[in-house]
Amino acid sequence: MSRQMVRPGGRSARVQASVHAAARELASEVGRDALTVPMIALRAGVTPSTIYRRWGDLQELLSDVAVERLRPDTAPRDHGALPSDLTAWAEQFLDEMSSPVGRTYIRDALLGDPDGSNAGQCSAYAAEQIDVILSHATERGEETPDVETVMDRVVAPLMYRILFRPDGLDAAYARRLVTEVLGPTGR
Repeated sequence: MSRQMVRPGGRSARVQASVHAAARELASEVGRDALTVPMIALRAGVTPSTIYRRWGDLQELLSDVAVERLRPDTAPRDHGALPSDLTAWAEQFLDEMSSPVGRTYIRDALLGDPDGSNAGQCSAYAAEQIDVILSHATERGEETPDVETVMDRVVAPLMYRILFRPDGLDAAYARRLVTEVLGPTGR
């Protein structure tokens, strides 16, 4: 009698999806501070021990949920020129990350991240998006800075201000960072 092979990620992916969905739904229904592992487990149809085995504790679960929610849904739009593309992306990034929900996800991603892998994944999401923008510009024959330069001079200051100095943070600040990284000629 042959044993049916378990599809990689099958049950594990289903458990992750149901636990993530339960955590998001309950957070919106009862508030994030009222969440408990048993409450999430009941909603997700798993045992609390399943959650503890996989995530360790509530904070690590919320961190995992946050990282998934911070993953961009779509590729950056191509507006036809690097200054337009990068400005539109930076403004959207600022808008999403500085919203109350965005700030909560950032905090959760960092708080339940003992080894720094979640922070690294969030950084990788931004770097991937910037790489797409710069690739479009290169394909059009535009001169571009490298990904790390944009990360250091646009993303890093935005994140710092979002987390530590949000007062007066607006789209004009994001546009100024893009203008500075591209130079007066717009590269």
